[in-house]
Amino acid sequence: MKWNKITIDTTVEATDMISYELSELGIEGIEVEDYVPLTEEERQKMYVDLLPDEIGDNDGTARISCYIEPERDIEELSLKIKEMLSNISRFFDVGAGTLSYGETEDKDWINNWKQFFKPFRLDENIIIKPTWETVSELKKDDIVVEIDPGTAFGTGSHETTKLCISQIKKYMKTGDTVLDVGCGSGILSIIALKLGAGRVVGTDIDENAILATNHNLKVNNITEGSMEAYRGNLLTDNAFCDKLGEEKYDIVVANILADVIIPLSAIVRRFMKKGAYFITSGIIDTKEEEVKNAMIEQGFELVDVIPMGEWVSIVGR
Repeated sequence: MKWNKITIDTTVEATDMISYELSELGIEGIEVEDYVPLTEEERQKMYVDLLPDEIGDNDGTARISCYIEPERDIEELSLKIKEMLSNISRFFDVGAGTLSYGETEDKDWINNWKQFFKPFRLDENIIIKPTWETVSELKKDDIVVEIDPGTAFGTGSHETTKLCISQIKKYMKTGDTVLDVGCGSGILSIIALKLGAGRVVGTDIDENAILATNHNLKVNNITEGSMEAYRGNLLTDNAFCDKLGEEKYDIVVANILADVIIPLSAIVRRFMKKGAYFITSGIIDTKEEEVKNAMIEQGFELVDVIPMGEWVSIVGR
């Protein structure tokens, strides 16, 4: 089957936000090309061996290609993408922001990304491993997390995920009950369980995320009944919020975006036990103060703010 291909010429700075917004438009196959060099540490962690002449000079530009089902209206989607780029340009340099078009066969892209996803050490004792790879060297206390993300969900390598994981390790106690809002591939939930969480509930607005989470629970041999994943929107569905329960969670984690965390901070307290922690990430540094102010207005005590690159994690209690 042939798929339609839309390619956006943009900047490295804007790729994360554009990729997120494309996923919000229902685009599941996204490929990012840039010339940002890997550090020596990254090469070692990800078992990458690229010769210097295999990549061009980093000029700050990037190309984002997305793959569209043939039955979808390309003209209508293009208008939505152009509107999205216009909105993002108020906060980021989107560069040329031009769209180009083509076609591709399934075999051109649907599995090609797998050759670049190798096992890597997330921190001193957590290793992220795709299901089709093996890890030869393990330390005594290593935790191995197997992730089969498909083409739409996270693998743990992004700064926002790393921030959340470090905060979970810092604030979660053995036996704690955890609510993972926007669970995606389920990586934060699985790591929480492997670190000793007693029970985890995951939510996401995308049914594919729930399917990915349940699949990854199985490949990690998570004990049946220790986690449930539900599709629903906490911001718009009060009945769904009721389903999650009142004052049941010791930890609520949300690795989303600032514009979602701000309204979420007005809702999430109903789920939290007294003294519980609200761990947030996915916050671009330009939105840090807005998120802080929103959390303070909702009665949270800010106990931790950790930056990484352009991203920030804020923990409230």
